[in-house]
Amino acid sequence: MWGFLSCLNDLLVPYLRGVFSLTYTQAMMVQFSFYSAFFLFAIPLGFVVDKLGYKKGIILGLTIASLGCLLFYPAAQLVAYSVFLFALFVLAIGICCLQVAANPYVVLLGPEHTASRRLNLTQGFNSLGTTVAPYFAAIFIFSTMAEVTSGVDAVKLPYVFIAGTLVALALVFSRLKLPQVTSAAVSQASIAEGKRKPVTSPRQVVSMLSSNRPLLLGAVGIFFYVGVEVSVGSLLVNFIADPAIGNMTIVQASQFVTLFWVAAMIGRFIGFILMAWIRPSRLLLFNALAACFLIASAVLSKGHWAMWSILMVGLCNSIMFPTIFSLAIAKMGAFASHGSGILCLAIVGGAVIPIFQGALADTIGLQNSFGLTLVGYFYIAWYACQNFGVQDD
Repeated sequence: MWGFLSCLNDLLVPYLRGVFSLTYTQAMMVQFSFYSAFFLFAIPLGFVVDKLGYKKGIILGLTIASLGCLLFYPAAQLVAYSVFLFALFVLAIGICCLQVAANPYVVLLGPEHTASRRLNLTQGFNSLGTTVAPYFAAIFIFSTMAEVTSGVDAVKLPYVFIAGTLVALALVFSRLKLPQVTSAAVSQASIAEGKRKPVTSPRQVVSMLSSNRPLLLGAVGIFFYVGVEVSVGSLLVNFIADPAIGNMTIVQASQFVTLFWVAAMIGRFIGFILMAWIRPSRLLLFNALAACFLIASAVLSKGHWAMWSILMVGLCNSIMFPTIFSLAIAKMGAFASHGSGILCLAIVGGAVIPIFQGALADTIGLQNSFGLTLVGYFYIAWYACQNFGVQDD
């Protein structure tokens, strides 16, 4: 569900850009509103999840996300771009809570050396949502209009339906008997094994986090990865529809976006299998370098070659987020929820980098603006190299 919701944001960018006659920079405020919530709430939510536990944290996240979806109805009624942005902000708080709670929970549910595999497996199902979202948008949002510019009523019922689904999921999670993994339990186990001394105050927690090099480098990696993924995803429809690239309508281009996310889903399941034999850091390096090659190809070529190059970036993206995330917090034990908060704070890259790429698209052209994403993928390649030694230990 939260993969589905995040992907719908990418489709809202061209949709709202048409409805409100926005520039690329203005349209990217969709992503800025969504991902800025991670920057503001990731750390506080880390402490909330630490107190509530992972299960209740997931339920809280689903509930807040459902409220954000319901706010789309008044936004469409008022035909107000600012209200849409506020609804996205509330929705993002819920998704942030889910990320803070669910990702470290998956990491802690087994041995450290298989954490990347577990997170890639769960992120594979996240990608199932991103694969379905473009079809959902094409059928229930775009298909109701001859042109994207005819109104915003089409988002009302779809988002009310999504809100109901999230509430139902929250009720299901409240009934499930999930493994009890709490920070307190992990903390006591670590102390008993002599792995660390007890840490009790928020100041000690902050001090520990700020001195953790793998965590900080991983946070920068998450910043760049989410930033470039959101930038590519947000501009994908307009890129494919461009007469010099795919030469098709917005509605047709939105359906091609499915291939981008199908590639990501397939890549995550393949990554889950390959990590039984290949170290996650090495697989991450290969994917980052492949993404650099494909982005360069999309910028320097025209027609279907450029279109398929950008679509195949989805396959390279597949393992990046879960692998960077798990490498950063795999050894944090009881502080996994706090480390997760730091990493989710870095998701603000999804707010910052798209704004810059939108500005570049307005000035030097949409295709040339994709050159900015090369910086992010080069850093991820460097980060993977930094973890070669760590993985060998």
